[in-house]
Amino acid sequence: MGEGWQLLRIKGIPLRIHPSWFLILGLATVAFQQQYSQQFATNTAAPLLWAVGLATALLLFVSVLLHELGHSLVALRQGVKVRSITLFLLGGVASVERECSTAMGSLLVAAAGPLVSLVLAGLLLSGSHSASHVSPLLGAMVAELGGLNLILALFNLLPGLPLDGGLILKSLVWQCTGSQRKGIQVALVSGRALSLMAIGLGTLLLLRGAGVPGVWLMLLGWFGLGAARNQSQLLSLQAVLRELTVKDAAQRRFRVLEANSSLRELSRLRVDDSKGLPDWLLVCDRGRWKGFIDDAPLQSLPVQRWDQEQVGDHLKPLDQLPAIREGAPLWEAILQLDQPDVNRLLVLGPAGLPSGTLERPELAERVLKQLGVRLPAPILDAARRQGVYPLGMMLPPVARAIQSNPEP
Repeated sequence: MGEGWQLLRIKGIPLRIHPSWFLILGLATVAFQQQYSQQFATNTAAPLLWAVGLATALLLFVSVLLHELGHSLVALRQGVKVRSITLFLLGGVASVERECSTAMGSLLVAAAGPLVSLVLAGLLLSGSHSASHVSPLLGAMVAELGGLNLILALFNLLPGLPLDGGLILKSLVWQCTGSQRKGIQVALVSGRALSLMAIGLGTLLLLRGAGVPGVWLMLLGWFGLGAARNQSQLLSLQAVLRELTVKDAAQRRFRVLEANSSLRELSRLRVDDSKGLPDWLLVCDRGRWKGFIDDAPLQSLPVQRWDQEQVGDHLKPLDQLPAIREGAPLWEAILQLDQPDVNRLLVLGPAGLPSGTLERPELAERVLKQLGVRLPAPILDAARRQGVYPLGMMLPPVARAIQSNPEP
């Protein structure tokens, strides 16, 4: 699902509208207008019924927005950054930077949304009688919104991912067992069962002539199965990032120069660097690492001096290069590569000496290979030239989730 268009910010959280939202807004408006027509068509003008139908649909999505804001504001209190809230075909979704690091924090975030919907349902249903004294049509709209918020809360409390009830179940199992992974696995099994039930019930309704409810249930079921599959893939990805070490993905994107080499030799090596990020140039003196050299001397000195100047006269210490030990888990490398202006890591062996390098394309390729996925060479070549993860793989959020919950 794309991010859609940003409308405004609430507490610093971008509110986005996905194009599919307009479809469900139109369908909901028609459905509410038809419902009100059956009750009030004899004494209410048609334009007013359409206006109230549209208002009901809009206020329903305001309720969905408040539901997601409940999640988001509690997540902020737990120290979790909320990237955005997006309204789309099936409701709304809050995108967070990472999960809570504790089971109870995760439980509070998951429960906040349904709690907001239950409070709204209580306020609206209790106020519908008073609203009907002002206008029977207004009373019907308030009662409708109250009932829909109650359904929204109860539906979201069903114990299966990706619903809030599934997140609550995950948190409870996590709290009892001490393992977030076990919590996710239990919630996934429950979510798949609920999704299959929804598809089966939707198919039955469709065969009996209940077209819209049947299609809607089937759509929700397929969405649930897709979300469960995505969560399973995420678990597999996390397992791979914990299992693999930096050494498993490291390459050798550096060259070695002797300290007594001339700058002319440096310039020759640079001519050969025509693909992707240029290799690092590390400097040795009689077998001992001395540092590295960049292109600054070539840029600052005239060409006539390149034969007289030696590489050793322009060294920089190796500790200025971003580095990581070869035994570190791969997710730690992803976090370092996510830092500003870090496109390559120097891999250090057991003795703390350079043994290789690591970049985003090679890291992603090794991860995909472990998962049994092979990308076409042109895609990998394009990623190497740009120094990015192929196909826009979003590995940093996964690594941050592992960092927050390092237990397997």
